Amino acid sequence: MKKSSCWPKLLSSSPLLLVTGGAGFIGSNFIRYTLARRPLWRILNLDALTYAGNLANFDDLSAQDRERHRFIHGDIRDLACLRRLFEQDEISAVIHFAAESHVDRSILGPEAFVDTNVLGTFRLLEAARAYWEGKGRPAAFRFLHVSTDEVYGSLGPQGRFCEDSPYDPSSPYSASKASSDHFVRAYFRTYGLPTIITNCSNNYGPYQFPEKLIPLMIMNIIEKKPLPVYGDGQNIRDWLYVLDHCQALLSVLEAGTPGETYNIGGGAERSNINIVHKLCDLLDSRLGRSGADSSYHLIRFVPDRPGHDRRYAIDSSKIQRELGWRPEHDFEHALAATVDWYLQHLDWVEAVRSGEYRRWISLNYQKRDEWCRGGEAPG
Repeated sequence: MKKSSCWPKLLSSSPLLLVTGGAGFIGSNFIRYTLARRPLWRILNLDALTYAGNLANFDDLSAQDRERHRFIHGDIRDLACLRRLFEQDEISAVIHFAAESHVDRSILGPEAFVDTNVLGTFRLLEAARAYWEGKGRPAAFRFLHVSTDEVYGSLGPQGRFCEDSPYDPSSPYSASKASSDHFVRAYFRTYGLPTIITNCSNNYGPYQFPEKLIPLMIMNIIEKKPLPVYGDGQNIRDWLYVLDHCQALLSVLEAGTPGETYNIGGGAERSNINIVHKLCDLLDSRLGRSGADSSYHLIRFVPDRPGHDRRYAIDSSKIQRELGWRPEHDFEHALAATVDWYLQHLDWVEAVRSGEYRRWISLNYQKRDEWCRGGEAPG
């Protein structure tokens, strides 16, 4: 049964949200989603605009939505900046997206993940706690920390991650997110700060930076570049459409219980090779390719990455039972809509392909691409 919450009644008529990492993939989708569905809400968008942050994600906001969205170029590691933000505005809630989030990058350079995900989260918690205590510890305040299912490690062929699953991170990225989760939970238990944690499965949809599996494969198919698939391609992920995730986060923000964790999954388990095959089919249909020109001939199986988790799967029964949320988008239709979005926004993709991104792709895939060129593509 859906739980009721008094928090929405305690909010001001026009609450102000501080969204960190709001120019990134999930953060920008959340801001757009919230502005469209909560016409009196206002948002402070704090983002350091590293390689994945992109203010072009907001180019098509209406004039009215632009008035309710204020961007601040800043870093969550900058405690002085955070304190100024909290001193200048009456903030109703913090929604914390800001993070280094790509596993491959964490393997090549783990220190940045500790710096942003652990130290940055700690400083944000400190600033939020000082503000909250200075305001008399208002019960309506919320600190929503957006995390990942990767903190739980790898599953076998059976079972799903629930909120009580033990943490067992495999990569520097997931270890850094696990650490930040522990800090958030500790600030609730030690100081009473009204924190909530969400752990989501793999997101996909518009505005995702083209280093992650789905947009990377889409762009490589369009450009007839090799499609690198780790190992045997049988690693399984639970795929969550980003707008379903945004809806879940809004539900947690408005009705979630402080101190609780909510797992958010799309209920769409697919192997990586299955995803690549579906993208080949969708794009071949749209680009008029077949036979010898089929995108299937671009697939290359490359050496697996270190610590590659075999399977993730999320048990979302708690958020469904307590908050009444469930994913609305069918995977097949949402994946097709994602492909169409990228085809219609190639200018956006080119704009985010910075020199840094191209250098990273070259560094990360150079040896694998050399190996690939000597391999055979599946038919």
